[in-house]
Amino acid sequence: MADRDATTPPPAIEGGSAAPDRAPQWRKTQRHTYGAVDLGTNNCRLLIARPTDDGFTIIDAFSRIVRLGEGLGASGKLSQEAMDRSVSALAVCADKLRRRHVSIARSVATEACRRAGNGREFIERVRNETGIALEIIPPQEEARLAVLGCHKLLEPGDGPALIFDIGGGSTELVLVEPGEESPRIVAWWSAPWGVVSLTESEGRAAIDGDDRLAAYARMKARATDSFSRFAEMLPRDVPGIRLLGTSGTVTTLASVHLALPSYDRRAVDGLHVPIGDMRRISTMIAELDFGGRSNLPCIGAERADLVVAGCAILEAIIDIWPAENLGVADRGIREGILRSLMARDGHVI
Repeated sequence: MADRDATTPPPAIEGGSAAPDRAPQWRKTQRHTYGAVDLGTNNCRLLIARPTDDGFTIIDAFSRIVRLGEGLGASGKLSQEAMDRSVSALAVCADKLRRRHVSIARSVATEACRRAGNGREFIERVRNETGIALEIIPPQEEARLAVLGCHKLLEPGDGPALIFDIGGGSTELVLVEPGEESPRIVAWWSAPWGVVSLTESEGRAAIDGDDRLAAYARMKARATDSFSRFAEMLPRDVPGIRLLGTSGTVTTLASVHLALPSYDRRAVDGLHVPIGDMRRISTMIAELDFGGRSNLPCIGAERADLVVAGCAILEAIIDIWPAENLGVADRGIREGILRSLMARDGHVI
C-alpha cells in the first residue's frame, strides 16, 4: 500500500445509507461494485462482487490468518502483535476496495473485538490507518449473516436444519425451518468457544502431549456444556433433519475426507459428507501430534495447532444434532453481507 501523508487520515470506506424497503426502479438497473470484509478472531477475509441477473460474480477476494484473538482469553485485550497483523491485512483489503472502485461496502468484526477491553481502540486505529470503518456486530447478526450466506447449500428436504459457524473465538448455532424464499430462523445460540479460545483453554502442550486424547475429550466436554441450553431447545425425534457447517474446520475436514493434494473450493463447497466419516476423521486428527497433522496436505503447519479444537467443537455439534450427513459450505458471513447489500438495492439474489 502506498505511503500516506501522516497528517492526513485516509477516507473512511463505509456502506451507503439505509435504503427504503422498496428500492426505486432506477437503482435496480445499476451495477454497483460491492465489498464485504469479515475480521474474525482468526482470519481476515474480503470479497468484492458485482450483481448479475441470477446472483453475483466475485471479482476479487482475499484471506489471511491474522490470529487477532491470540492470547485474548488470558489478558482480556488484543495484543500489539495481533493488532499489527490485522491492520496489515486490512490495509491490503482497503487497497483492493479502492482499486476495484467499490461503491458500497460493509466491514464487520466479531468475537475478538466484542470481548477485548481495547476492541474499540483497535477499531479506531483501523479506521485511521486503513480507512476501513469496522462495525462490531452482535452474535445474532453474525449468525444471521452466516445463514444468509450459505443456506442455499442445505440438503433438499422439509425437515428442520441446524446451520453452524465455528469461528476463532465463538461458535454460532442456528436452528432453521423451511421458508418461502429463505429459511426461517427458529432459534440461535452463540457459544464462547472457537478454535482459538478452545485451544488456549487447554494449551498447545496438552494437545500435542502423550495424553492428547484426554485433552481432546476435555475440549469436547467444554463445547458440549456450552451448547447444553441450546440443545434443550432442539426438536427431538424429527425425521429428515439436516446439518450444514460453514468454517475453516469443516472445509479442512472435507478436504481430508476427499484426500485432496491441495485445497480446492470447487470440490468442497456444497459437498455432503456422511457423519460417520466426519467422526472418524476428527478422531484421527486428534490422535496425531503436531507433526502428523502438519503432514496432511490440506492442514499443514499453519492450521495444525487449531484444527484439533475445531474437531472437538464439530463432534459436540454432531452429538446434539445427529443428522445423517454434514453439508460443507466454503461461504458464510462475507456472502451474507453481499447478498443483503444487493437485495437492499433491489437486486434479486
